[in-house]
Amino acid sequence: MAKEWILNSVMNRFQLNFKRNVGAVSEAIRQCQPKTVEQWQEYYFAHVRPQDHIEELGRKLYIKITEVIVAEIEQITELDCIEYMRNLVIHRTYDGYMTEITTIYGQLQERLGVAIEPAPDEWDRLFNVDFFIKINASYIGLQIKPASNVSQISQIFKERTLQLKTHEKFTKNYGGKVFYVFSLKQGNVKIIQNTDVIAEIQQEIKRIQSL
Repeated sequence: MAKEWILNSVMNRFQLNFKRNVGAVSEAIRQCQPKTVEQWQEYYFAHVRPQDHIEELGRKLYIKITEVIVAEIEQITELDCIEYMRNLVIHRTYDGYMTEITTIYGQLQERLGVAIEPAPDEWDRLFNVDFFIKINASYIGLQIKPASNVSQISQIFKERTLQLKTHEKFTKNYGGKVFYVFSLKQGNVKIIQNTDVIAEIQQEIKRIQSL
């Protein structure tokens, strides 16, 4: 299994299985319509690439593994591995998280038509607020919650109950309510799952503006 993984990884890295090397195999096998693997092999070597060409690609693969990959592996230190794991778990996870939040933040700002600003660190700690909207002398708080799937939202609602007191303190201090915005990934796109919150925020903006 490990051998197969190595062969496949190196072959893909150096593109030895690309069309320019092995030909248009998907098209060729449909043209051949073989009944056995032997028929396909005979057709391939006769009409797509000769056998010695494929053997030469195998020799190239061997050189890449035994010379190039081995040389690269010998340059890797224990510290490289530790730093890689740290970067993967900490930095890349954080970057992905922040990208998701700012994507939703941008969508929300466009839909509401008002400026949305990142909350001070103190507000995050004391009131569980990620962003705010300033209306006159008051502030509306926003907390963006990334969810990997719909079922996770119920757990986030439990967190919301626990944070309710901190949100009430925010409203008492700054005049506006705090709203939860759920970020949900659909394919490669992040969307606002609870779109009804947009109308609720708009109502709160109007309420504060009328004071």
